[in-house]
Formats: sequence, C-alpha cells, structure tokens
Amino acid sequence: MFGGRFERFKLRAIDRSSLQFRLTLEIAMLSVLSLSSVAAWTSWKMQDILITTHTQNVKYIATRFPRDVELYSDMLPPNVGLQKTIDNVSVPNLVIWVKSADSKQLLAQSNGANASFMADDELMKLAEMPLQPMVYQLRDRFLVLYQDEVWVKGNLLGKVYMAKDVTDEERQLINAIQSLAAVCILATIAMIIMVALRIKRSLQPLQEMNKIAGAISAEDLSQAKLQLSHAPSEVKELAQTFNMMVSRLSDSWEQQRQFVSNVSHELRTPLTVVSGYIQSLLRRSTNLNDYQKEALETAASEADRTVRLLQYLLDLARADSGHTIYRRDRVNLNELVAEVAGMAEQFSNRIIHIEAPEVVFSVCDRDRLKQVLINLIDNAVKYSAADQPVTLKIDRVNQKAKLQVCDRGVGIPLQDQSRIFERFYRVDESRARDTGGHGLGLAIVKTLVDGMGGTITVRSELGEGTVFTIVLNQS
Repeated sequence: MFGGRFERFKLRAIDRSSLQFRLTLEIAMLSVLSLSSVAAWTSWKMQDILITTHTQNVKYIATRFPRDVELYSDMLPPNVGLQKTIDNVSVPNLVIWVKSADSKQLLAQSNGANASFMADDELMKLAEMPLQPMVYQLRDRFLVLYQDEVWVKGNLLGKVYMAKDVTDEERQLINAIQSLAAVCILATIAMIIMVALRIKRSLQPLQEMNKIAGAISAEDLSQAKLQLSHAPSEVKELAQTFNMMVSRLSDSWEQQRQFVSNVSHELRTPLTVVSGYIQSLLRRSTNLNDYQKEALETAASEADRTVRLLQYLLDLARADSGHTIYRRDRVNLNELVAEVAGMAEQFSNRIIHIEAPEVVFSVCDRDRLKQVLINLIDNAVKYSAADQPVTLKIDRVNQKAKLQVCDRGVGIPLQDQSRIFERFYRVDESRARDTGGHGLGLAIVKTLVDGMGGTITVRSELGEGTVFTIVLNQS
C-alpha cells in the first residue's frame, strides 16, 4: 500500500509539465535570485566598509608622516628622524617602512611586535606593485597596503610603505558572510516548501475538477455538477462554464438517443414488412428469371441486414436510457452454453467445442447472456476459417464465473483491441459488407455484460486467433 503511494508521489514529483511544478520552480528561482542578490550586495558592502575604514586610517597616518619627518629633520639626522617618526605614528597591527627614492635602500622600519613579518620578501614585492583599495591576502594573513612619496623641504626623501594587518576583521567578515549565506539558503528552502504547499492547496480545486470531469460518463451527464465552494473566483467561473457545457451536452445526448430510438422504431416495422413480402415472393414465384431472383435475394438480404441494424440501435438506445431490464437468476452456465452451442452448430455448420471441467453457476440474466454468447460465436465464425473449430470454455476463478469464446481466426491488431467495443468501430472496413458487420455487435455485448455486473476483455494475436473472456458474479 505504502509502496503504491510512494510511486504515485514520485510520479507527481517529476511531472515537469504540471502547473504546480512550473509555478514552484519559477518562484523558487526568483527567490534564489533575490536572496542571493541581497546576500551578494550585503557581503560587498561589508567588505567595502572594512576596506574604507582601514584605508582611511592608513591615509590619515600617511598624511601625518611627512609633517612629522620634516619636524624631526630640523633637530635630528634624516635617518634618525624617519625612525623617530615611524615609532611615533605606529599603531597596533600596522607596519611601516621607508626606502630610498630608487627603492634600493631601506632607510627605516617599524620595530617590535609590528615588525614580525617585515622579513617576508613577498610582502616587499607586493607593496612595490601598483596598489588598489582592497584587501590583499598573503598566506594566512589579510592586509591593507599603502604607498606614497615622502618630501621634505621640496626634496624627495624616499617612499613610505604601510601594511595594516586586518586578518581578525576579515575572518569575522568571512564568518558573517557564511552565516548570511546559510540563513539565505535555509530561508530559500523554507520559502520553497511554503510556496509549494500553498500552490498545491490553491490548485486543489482544479484537481477536484479533473477528478469529477474524469468520472463523468454519458449515462450521468444530467447529474454531473461541479461544486467548488472554497475555490478562487476564476476557478468558480471555470466550474460554472463547465457545468453549462455539460448541461448542453446532456441535452444533445438525450436528443440524439431519443432520435435514434424513434427512427429505429419507426423504420424497423415497415422494413420487416418489406422483408416479409420479399421472402414470400421468393418462395411463391416460379416464373422468375435468374436476374430477378438474384435481385430479390439481394434486396431481402439488405432488408434483413437493415432490420438487424435497427434492432441493435434500439437495444443500445434502451440501454443508454436505462430502460433495459435485467432479470438476475441463478443460471447453470454449463446448460446455457450447451444450448447456445447446439443452436450455433445448427445454423453455422461449424464445430463448437465445449470445455467445462466442473459445473459453474452464475447470477445473471439468462436471455441477455444467451444473446451475448450468440453474438460472440457469430463473430468467431465470421472471422475464422470453415475448418477451424470454435471453443467455449467454462471455469471458476477467484469466486467468479468465467466464460471464454475462442477461435483460431485472423486475429485483431494490437492497436485495435482497445477500440473494438466502441460503437460503429470496425477493424477491417473492406470486410464489413462481406461479413454483414455493423460495428455494433461487440458494443451491445459490452453493454449487456456491464449491465449484468460483469466484465469482458479480449486477447488476440494476428494469425493465431482471438479469445473473449467474460467474468460474472456467482452470487
């Protein structure tokens, strides 16, 4: 049970053409795009604030640096004044060094804890490059770099380099960005789930409409109504339009059934009379030539064929209108099949085999079942060779009575097997006139079997034959 539910859920989940899937996907994509844009902008803004803050701090120190150097140069030698200035403006995590104008000689540098990574050659090379306002990564450290020229009394004294260690701040920023990304992902997943549930709930009225519409048949068109009290107004309008369409179809269907019934009833009687007169004329006239006799026989055959067609139409019209009465009795199927087989052998000159390992009873309408078997045997005789027997099988399966009509005829193509019970459907149109078929016999068979609460199926292979299986209740 649970496996079947899981399979149905899985099939729905991968239905990419469904409205629910498309709406959920589109909203999810918009949500991801929106949240990722906000997260990216927030990350960029936080990084920009970090860079701006530390760059302004370094620039402020760099602005003071030439003034302090010039002040100390009046009292001390240049190199001593540079070192004194570096010691004076130094702050934690800031490294300062000064090189000559040609960048070949180191004139002064930070001392103490701030100079722990001054010996790093990569830092020296990185500082010589054209710098941008950004955070540079040097192994496991993150730095803000700055460089400028130092002028004293109009003379170029050298170049000053500053490296601000912002590793702690950068790692905190990275952690904050990761946390923001995690929150965005969780928010997106939660939003997708809520949106999917909301869309599923919103589309529930459409699924109910589909279920109701799929269950409507020609017999219950007049009672078919869609009642969607909690649906959106657009769906309610669609339901009202659907109800009006069904009402029109019901009226048209009733008019068509009434027309067919009336026409069939009005034409059957005069055609029966015409057929009777033709048959009487054939029996009593002795002075007819061969051409006249052939013409009368053809007319009689066509009249009989038309009368049978009208009778079929009347039977179907009665069944459609619910006027067909079924008398349900306990019937000995072995006796009934033997009776039908004897009649079929007499009128078709064919061998009818019966296979019945045991006596089987069924609760059904004896006359209707007899009509069903006659139609199926007649169908088997028409579409199988004269030397091939027709077999009738009786059996009991799962507390049900089973009847089978088997032949070794031409068979039915696979693509036609699902449609042979439709009205006026014929597998081979070219043979319809030769066999006298109207495309209504199997439709009547199915209507009668359904009316008795049974089922009928077909199994066939081209060139191998056909088996019609009827399953009826035993009680």
